[in-house]
Amino acid sequence: MIPNRDSSPRESLRFSTMLRAVLALVFLTGCGGVDVHTYHYDNLRTGWNQNERTLKPANVNAASLHVLSLQLDDPNDQVDAQPLIVRKVRIDGKKHDVVYLATENNSVYAVDADHDTKLKKVTLGPAVPWPIGCGKNGPTVGINGTPVIDLATGTLYVIAYVLDPANGGKPEYYLHALDIATLADKVSPRMVTASRNLNNQQTFNFQATYQRQRPGMLLDNGNVYAGFGSFCDWGGSNSRGWVLGWQAGTLNPLPANDLNNSQSSAPNNMFLSSVWESGYGLAAADGNLYFTTGNSDRSGTTYDGCTNIQESVVRLPGSLLRNCPVTPPDPSLFTPSNVAVLDQNDTDVGAAGVMALPDQSGSVPKLLVSNAKDGSMFLLNRNNLGGFTPANSGALGGVQSIGNGCWCGPTYFNDGSPHIVSSGGNWNSDFQSDNLYLWNVSTSPWPQLIQVASGAMPDITEAPGFFTSVSSHGTKDAIIWAVSRPLTNTEYPSIWLYAFNATPSGNTLQPLFPGVVAGSWPNQGGSANIVPVVANGKVYVASYQELDIFDIKDEKERLAVDRKIALGAAIKPESPGGPEEHRVYGTVRQVQGDQFTMETRDHKMVDVNSTKARAAERYALAAIGNGVSAAGSYDKKGVLQAESVHRVQRHPSTWPEDR
Repeated sequence: MIPNRDSSPRESLRFSTMLRAVLALVFLTGCGGVDVHTYHYDNLRTGWNQNERTLKPANVNAASLHVLSLQLDDPNDQVDAQPLIVRKVRIDGKKHDVVYLATENNSVYAVDADHDTKLKKVTLGPAVPWPIGCGKNGPTVGINGTPVIDLATGTLYVIAYVLDPANGGKPEYYLHALDIATLADKVSPRMVTASRNLNNQQTFNFQATYQRQRPGMLLDNGNVYAGFGSFCDWGGSNSRGWVLGWQAGTLNPLPANDLNNSQSSAPNNMFLSSVWESGYGLAAADGNLYFTTGNSDRSGTTYDGCTNIQESVVRLPGSLLRNCPVTPPDPSLFTPSNVAVLDQNDTDVGAAGVMALPDQSGSVPKLLVSNAKDGSMFLLNRNNLGGFTPANSGALGGVQSIGNGCWCGPTYFNDGSPHIVSSGGNWNSDFQSDNLYLWNVSTSPWPQLIQVASGAMPDITEAPGFFTSVSSHGTKDAIIWAVSRPLTNTEYPSIWLYAFNATPSGNTLQPLFPGVVAGSWPNQGGSANIVPVVANGKVYVASYQELDIFDIKDEKERLAVDRKIALGAAIKPESPGGPEEHRVYGTVRQVQGDQFTMETRDHKMVDVNSTKARAAERYALAAIGNGVSAAGSYDKKGVLQAESVHRVQRHPSTWPEDR
């Protein structure tokens, strides 16, 4: 009997470890269905369900799809986290296949995975409104990163961002261990704390006000891990990238932690080196963790591969003890040769996730793939990532291109030959295009990626790239699933579900249907990093206040047309209010100290003074050529006195209207 799926007693760590191995074997053999207990299905983050017996290219089409649509309870129930699924959970005396949802309102739902019925709900404290004035997430930030479930003990680990009454109403993060049958805490929640020395001098403490828990959580070798980034790249010295860990069950912190920037000064007081990955999960293989880091100080001068490891793919021991210094090139890092330019232009590697591949044949069996915001893709040897070299020698087969922009992460599957699925976007003169790419993993005579096919996503969306998953029945009937980000500047900001036949026709990935509405996303200040989850004959898509469950009906019912979005019920995002009387979007054309000039979409020049924004630590990079929004009031000379400066996508087609 599996603990907490049919009963609730906790088991010993030795039994839990043994049972986890058994459950992993059950998942791989597809015996009785699939549980989705973590981001992208597994700790490698392959995104591949190879045990799908129902959904096939032959029966997936617009006429066969049927949808159940569940509305969530609260206006702040935006779902940034990927849904998780566990079969045969006994809730209130009855077994259910359950889908678990975590929202930005700090709500966790247990929903019947077949009948879209709410079974349980818990709210883990008041969510934080507009952290440090950064409104890119919607009206509140609560649960942002995807939780993780320990199937052996029936425990869901989740981190909630709350206004903590025990700490004067300040924002704090709490790690919870919830019983999947009751959603009750198994042990007392643990407040997230950490500290490190800066250059062996003063102590630097984790400050929840400035840190965003965005990547999917990880459970590996009896420990729970989470990565932290920033809000809007604001916070000055206070916001830096962390990876923290706790013992599963007890929630006791691990003795060590990882701080990606331990420098005590920076030219522009901008530290960061965040771990955010557009929500992609921290990966694990062979006892190590893998993740990407984002940009640091916009001077482009602070990387040293030791005390600051921005713009990098990182291997970290599960103990979180990173060795430093080492003789370069450091095998535990891959840092692109243009790291300075990436910092200066905010085209950070950390906008995308990193995926470890199952062991391959050939001379380099242990591989991983990572994307980057500038549209680069890297195939790396995870035993020796290659370090920082002028020629990017760590990138096996060279650096690949997937466009000129990507907030994304890769997927893997094997249909007799190993493949990588990636996405990427291109900014053009008056629109943005998104594409899907299929690559062969060649291992002989040396490892390399070979592009063999592509497909087009038809939407003009808020940011380049998107997230995918793959379903198949072993090596047969592979389907690539994707959810587009919402159309911008539209009255009804819908998201759309797509499916592509993973076996290309010539060099084209053929769509199986033209796309169906799968929810809405009105809060478009930040990207919708939605991952479709395919399990047990169904596709699950969570969005704003909504869970959609797609399946195939024998009678070939058409997709339900009574959706509120289709009927035109517009959902308006909330406004932060405050002293920001005007908000203007534009491209930075000149920078001089605290003042810069931006060109608006209608080619007007606006002078902006950012002194107030900098003083309040509500200021993001304003480098020439970058897209920004500035909010504040105009003085008598017509200069916009900015209370905040946000970084936005570069193309005017993605900008909301000025006000």
